[in-house]
Amino acid sequence: MTPLVAVLGLAGALALSLVAGCSGSTSSSPGVNDVAVTASDTTCQVATDSFLSGNHTFAVSNAGSQVTEVVFYGAGDRVAGEVSNIGPSSGKRLTVALKPGRYQLTCKPGLVGKGIRTPITVKAKSGAAPSTSPELDAAVATYRRYVVAQAMDLLAKTKPFVAAVQAGDVTKARSLYAAARAPYERIEPIAEASGDLPARIDARIDDVETGKEWIGFHRLEHDLWLPVVVPDSQGAASQPPVGDAGYTSDIAKDGPIAATLLADVKTLVDQVQRVELTADQISTAAVSLLDVLATRGLAGQQERYSGLDLVDVAANLAGADQAYLALRAIVLAKEPDLVSKLDLRFLTAQQNLGEYGTGSSFAVYAALSKSDLRMLATVINALVSPLNKLTSTLQASS
Repeated sequence: MTPLVAVLGLAGALALSLVAGCSGSTSSSPGVNDVAVTASDTTCQVATDSFLSGNHTFAVSNAGSQVTEVVFYGAGDRVAGEVSNIGPSSGKRLTVALKPGRYQLTCKPGLVGKGIRTPITVKAKSGAAPSTSPELDAAVATYRRYVVAQAMDLLAKTKPFVAAVQAGDVTKARSLYAAARAPYERIEPIAEASGDLPARIDARIDDVETGKEWIGFHRLEHDLWLPVVVPDSQGAASQPPVGDAGYTSDIAKDGPIAATLLADVKTLVDQVQRVELTADQISTAAVSLLDVLATRGLAGQQERYSGLDLVDVAANLAGADQAYLALRAIVLAKEPDLVSKLDLRFLTAQQNLGEYGTGSSFAVYAALSKSDLRMLATVINALVSPLNKLTSTLQASS
C-alpha cells in the first residue's frame, strides 16, 4: 500500500462522519413504518419479504464484524436502491421506490461478491395512480441524455489510455488515466446497475473475491504507479516490484488486462444506452455519488497509487449536481427554499474544490493538509441533508 492511503488518518474519520446521512437518515432509531433489515457476516434478514408498490424505508443495522452494504436488485440485477459503508454495530436508513415485480434484497459483508440475497415480492396497489408526469418524464429524459453522453465519453477516453498501456508507454498512460476515469465516476450509480461490469471495471484490490483475478482501471493504476522496472548497468532488468496482495508491477504484461477493460467499457456503454430510469433513481444517484465521494475520495481510497483522488471527487460532485439539475424545476415548484439551499451549497462545494485544480488536473491527495480535508468535508457535509430531501419532495409532487 502506498503512503497515500495513510497520509492523514483524520481523513477517514471525517469521511465516515460526513456520510452519516447520505442514503436517507441514519438515525439509529427507526421510524414507525420502517422495515427492519439485519445484516451480519453470514445472514441478511428482513422483517417481511412482501410489499405493496410504493416508497418504503428500510432501517438497516449491521450486526456483523465487517463493513457492509445493502442493495435492492431488480430484474437483470438492475439496482433499485442501495446504501453503502455501514460499519459494524451501526446502521443507516434507505428509502426505495418499489414497482411491482420481484427483487432481491442483498447484503454484502466486506463489500465484495454477489452478497447474501433475500427474494422480495412487490405487488401493485389496487387502483394505484401512475407515479409519473410530463415534468418527471422530462427530467428523466434530461438525465438519461447526460448519462449516455458520459458513457460515450468514457469509451472515447478509455481507447487512447488502453492503447498507451498496450504500447508500454508508462508516461503517456499515466497522463491519460485520470481523464479516462472521470466519466465513469460521474455516473457510477447508474453504471452499477450493469451486473458484474462495475466489479470488473472499477474494482479495488479489496473488492476482489478470493480466487478471482484483479482487472480493470485500478489494476492498471497499481501497475503504472508502482516503481517502473529499470535495467541495471549490465542491461538486465530486476524483478518487477511487488505491490498489493503480491501483484507485480509489469506494464509490459498488462496488454490483455487493458484489452479486457476496453471490451468491458464497450459492453457498459451498450447497457447504459438501454437503461430505464425513474426520477427516484436520479435522486438516489445524487446521494450515492456523495457517499462514494466521502467514503473513498476524501479518505484517499479512490486512487491509492496515483494519488489522483480529487479528480474522482470532482467527478462525483459534478455527477451529483447534474442529477440534481435534472430534477431542479420539479423541486423548485414544490420547495423553492430547498432549491435555493442546494444551488448555493453545490456552488460553494465546487468553488472550494476548484482551489485544488480543475478537470483531470488536481493536486495529489498527499498534498492535502488536515485543514484542507476538514474544509472539503465541511462543504460536502452541508450538501448531504438537503440533498436527502429530494426523494421525499419528488414523492410529494407526483
